[in-house]
Amino acid sequence: MFTFSIQPMATVMHLPLHQNGVVSSNHFSPVRNMKPLRVSMSSVPPSHPFQVCVKASVTTSNRLGDCPFCQRVLLTLEEKHLTYDLKFVNLANKPEWFLKINPQGKVPVIKLDEKWIADSDFITQTLEEKYPIPPLTTPPEKTSVGSKIFSTFIGFLKSKDPNDGTEQALLSELTSFNDYLKENGPFVNGKDISATDLSIGPKLYHMEIALGHHKKWTIPDSLPFLKSYMKAIFSKESFIKTRAKPQDVIVGWRPKFEG
Repeated sequence: MFTFSIQPMATVMHLPLHQNGVVSSNHFSPVRNMKPLRVSMSSVPPSHPFQVCVKASVTTSNRLGDCPFCQRVLLTLEEKHLTYDLKFVNLANKPEWFLKINPQGKVPVIKLDEKWIADSDFITQTLEEKYPIPPLTTPPEKTSVGSKIFSTFIGFLKSKDPNDGTEQALLSELTSFNDYLKENGPFVNGKDISATDLSIGPKLYHMEIALGHHKKWTIPDSLPFLKSYMKAIFSKESFIKTRAKPQDVIVGWRPKFEG
């Protein structure tokens, strides 16, 4: 158990609980004359598994579907050795119980301290703060590494014009990431895996499968450090346990490709 003092600050964050039971993280209000707080962080896992709502597979019943953001949350739980129970949600026909706890209808959603929390950024940050051992924090100056890969992948997948620059935009981002890993790897934060890797890894997995199937495109051999990075992450037990089936990834990205 780690205990420390927090000195008074000019602004604190309030996390209001809406009527639907989902926590919002974007409310800030000024507070003055605060007394120091004592906050405890425990690495002791909870007595009951976390409940996590994830996208259901469209090809296999009772199996995780093709959502890199869901996998990111599950990877975080796995790397922190926290147990969880999955609730599979058919996003094409969302059940009433799911819309009651999360009217926006998006996944992933996790139940923490009797509150349902949405958004993979907020979920993983909360898990890191509440269960800091083992640490997965990425230094602030490294959190943006590789952050444009996913959007450029989608742009290239959707493109119908081979000369519109979308392929080159993706290659540029992948090359920058490869060069970063060459100097700073094998992972984003050096020798140890961190939160940023758990975010990038699932996106690269989707990119490799979707582009390989729909556009017959593969990562060039001129990016060896990127390839080694992907191999290292994809071979982790936690990744294998939480990844979507390739067929789900192919089906899931088909509308973007055909659209």
